[in-house]
Amino acid sequence: MPKSKWGSTSSMAIDRRQFLIGSMVALGAARHALAAEGLSGAATAVYASGARRPDGSYAVLLIAEDGRLLREIPLSARCHDIAIDHVARLGVVFARRPGFFALAFDADGRREPEVFAPPPDRHFYGHGVFSKDGRLVYATEHNVDTGDGIIGVYDAAGGWRRVGEFPSYGIGPHEAILLSDGKTLAIANGGFGNDPATGRESIGVADMAPNVAFVDVTSGALKVRHEVPSDINLLSVRHLAETPRGDIWFGSQWQGGLEDTPALIGRVGLDRPIALMVQADALGMALKGYIGAVAVSADGRLLAASAPLAGRVVYADAETGKIVHDVRIKDSSGLTLGSGGSEFVMSSGEGALRFESDDSNSQKILNFAGAEFDNHIRRV
Repeated sequence: MPKSKWGSTSSMAIDRRQFLIGSMVALGAARHALAAEGLSGAATAVYASGARRPDGSYAVLLIAEDGRLLREIPLSARCHDIAIDHVARLGVVFARRPGFFALAFDADGRREPEVFAPPPDRHFYGHGVFSKDGRLVYATEHNVDTGDGIIGVYDAAGGWRRVGEFPSYGIGPHEAILLSDGKTLAIANGGFGNDPATGRESIGVADMAPNVAFVDVTSGALKVRHEVPSDINLLSVRHLAETPRGDIWFGSQWQGGLEDTPALIGRVGLDRPIALMVQADALGMALKGYIGAVAVSADGRLLAASAPLAGRVVYADAETGKIVHDVRIKDSSGLTLGSGGSEFVMSSGEGALRFESDDSNSQKILNFAGAEFDNHIRRV
């Protein structure tokens, strides 16, 4: 196969075979684990996260709110995020970018896990989301030959067969979320690609043009696209969260020098251009140029954003955008909603889960010795 400007297709094929062979081995172990364990006892809330285990292997961990480790589903390699169908209690975990596998699992162990992969000229970017009715999964992908961002469409009811695709309307799509209307996909196009022939190498950084695109999931048509201002084009938009009033908050990663870092958190909407948070310290250098995840509280009052390199999680008023509180948590990473209206669950790369409300008066920390939680955590 010819070499494209985005890397060697033949090298990628070798990597893909290795990933898929490893995935099938992990799948066999996952089947055994499901048959042997299952969910034991009722749990008020269950959380899922990728993690590296003490022996260096990888797995998806299902954890009850009371601290019980309900299940470990083995993976062939490191994962990134997990798409959740809350009604059917299904999850799809995507490999870390550039990724060549996804693994679908039933949180209640009613069916065996299934591995699926993108086409040979595509790779996953680590994120995906279910359609409103749970029948489809939309995955962020990269077209290796052209460098374009793609949303791959997979049939959740038909063996995870790939049934279509449409443009992401940018380069390097990372997280995509389905808005509350059930019809619009918001896509964080980070602005640069990854060469699968060399692994994590970033390409096209100097010419970045990040944006947030809003796309009709039925037709794949672009509704509107909001660009990051050209004077800060090295600000890669990565993660998204919607408020009940329809605002989209985003977290970014700065690809330039730390001393030039702008604010990393901002807001956008269908009819609202990108606007960065305004703070005294701009929350750029202080957060080390890197936001790992964002989440909005169930009651819509608070935005939480993790900054793993700075070891912080910051809370902002979702109406005004002003910082109201922050938490020190080493290697902070994943964020998701807890049981209460203003409670968040935070994960860290040091094996801790922290349950906390904005006032810090109500908190609980669970430690999982030897585990290293990956970038994201989701409530099932």
